[in-house]
Amino acid sequence: MRKFCCVLLALLPASAFAYSIDVTKKIDGVSIDYRASDVDGDISSIQLNNYGSNDAVCTVTFSNGPEAPRTRKVTVPAGKSTNTTVKFNRAIIKMRIALACTPK
Repeated sequence: MRKFCCVLLALLPASAFAYSIDVTKKIDGVSIDYRASDVDGDISSIQLNNYGSNDAVCTVTFSNGPEAPRTRKVTVPAGKSTNTTVKFNRAIIKMRIALACTPK
């Protein structure tokens, strides 16, 4: 039992690098769904799925706080999905993502 508790305590810091992700979206006239995830301590990712019949143009702004926001512009074809990632210079504590999509 003592060994089990030591192993459990040793694994505790491994789960501590996850950070919270807040996504605000402004989607006009397209059927876009998203899934945001943390890849590493300084890398964040968002997967965009287009369920509509029109292509979509999306602007994704990643904000980490003290660093300048990073903006990515992607086109998501109808019925397809795409991934967008960003790497920051510092460790991410809280990620804020602003997603804006319009039909192409």
